[in-house]
Amino acid sequence: MKEFEGKVVLVTGASSGIGRATALMAAERGARVVMAARRAGEIGKMASEIPAERKIVIGADLVRQKDREILVGKAVEQFGGIDVLVNAAGIIASGTVENTTMAAWDEMFDINLRSLFHLTQLALPSLIERKGNIVNVSSVTGTRAFPGVLAYCVSKAGVDQFTRCAALELAPKGVRVNAVNPGVVLTNLHRASGFDDEKYAKFLEHSKTTHPIGRVGTPEEVAELILFLASGKSGWTTGTTIGIDGGRSQTCAR
Repeated sequence: MKEFEGKVVLVTGASSGIGRATALMAAERGARVVMAARRAGEIGKMASEIPAERKIVIGADLVRQKDREILVGKAVEQFGGIDVLVNAAGIIASGTVENTTMAAWDEMFDINLRSLFHLTQLALPSLIERKGNIVNVSSVTGTRAFPGVLAYCVSKAGVDQFTRCAALELAPKGVRVNAVNPGVVLTNLHRASGFDDEKYAKFLEHSKTTHPIGRVGTPEEVAELILFLASGKSGWTTGTTIGIDGGRSQTCAR
């Protein structure tokens, strides 16, 4: 399957999890890939099988405006443009209405929403020129409320609404915008938030009971949906936020 032959796919958060799986899968299907993450060394290890002429590996802290500008600039300069922008970078942290600090709130929104918005703006001239599209990685928490992760829930709800608003505005310009809303997926997201091995193992075991299908998801399953939305097969699809959550969004919080 080479449906991305000749296409340039830019993926943030590409050092692990959903971003990593999406970048590798896009490359397997013919794309030239621009892979960005704070841990550029980790990208280098996993992307060794991709020919050098078909990849750009960039260390970028998306909180920094200059890094965002460099990222898009290199993609356009070295590969001639961007056909698909996959905003997969994100963080999660615990916190309630009562104890979430302003600093924690701002950090969550800087990475999960503000950087996504700015990257979209930066990539738009190329996306419009090439009639490209954007896929945002949101969360089941964007559509459902969950206790104890306040800032994360609200930031992902923002991603969903941004997706819909951008899709409406950009449709006349030939650019599609969609989002995927995963449930718990086997990635480094929760580990990076401070889960040790024991806590993470317990969380995954508990997740078998909160997802009706009885298991957590894999990054590859989410990447398949992302690349479907990014491909010509979904050319009449825009403004959607599609759940891929093992049925999690159909349940009550537990």
